[in-house]
Amino acid sequence: MTIILPSTTTSNRSTTSGTLESEPGDFKRQSAKMANCDDIQVKELNKRASGHAFEVILSPSTPDAKAVFLLSPNRKKETSLDEIKKKLEAAEERRRSHEAEFLKHLAEKREHEKEVIQKAIEESCNFSKQAQEKLNQKMEANKENRTARMAALNEKFKEKDKKLQEDYPGLSTQSLNEILFLYF
Repeated sequence: MTIILPSTTTSNRSTTSGTLESEPGDFKRQSAKMANCDDIQVKELNKRASGHAFEVILSPSTPDAKAVFLLSPNRKKETSLDEIKKKLEAAEERRRSHEAEFLKHLAEKREHEKEVIQKAIEESCNFSKQAQEKLNQKMEANKENRTARMAALNEKFKEKDKKLQEDYPGLSTQSLNEILFLYF
């Protein structure tokens, strides 16, 4: 592994702990500190304008180190028929509880869907009733207006008929109606 450190041009630069940044001339002291470890060997490769290059070599592991990490023996615990039955029963119980939860969730979802549909039907019925009531009110208002206009026209015709009979006392009602028809 090769690590390249940037070179610094000012000598007043402070270094932070844990970093490999160095001032000119400090590289050998830092590499000496790192070389004090038994497992690490630091070798300077070359100096560049952009920084120092060095190689960190880790020492190979020793056979004694492997003895420290003993592997557990590969013993299989023998499982009895009762243990297998208990595990199967526990798995079956988990499956049943999961299925019951799923069915409960599904029933809640269906109930919610029914409530939504029922609410939509009620709103539709209410809208239909309101629309029917508005239509009936408009029809009633139109009927009243028509009746009032017809009554006003009848009153107007009666007044005209009286005036014609006063102006022409010898005419019959039929001839007066013909005159009114032509007049209007």
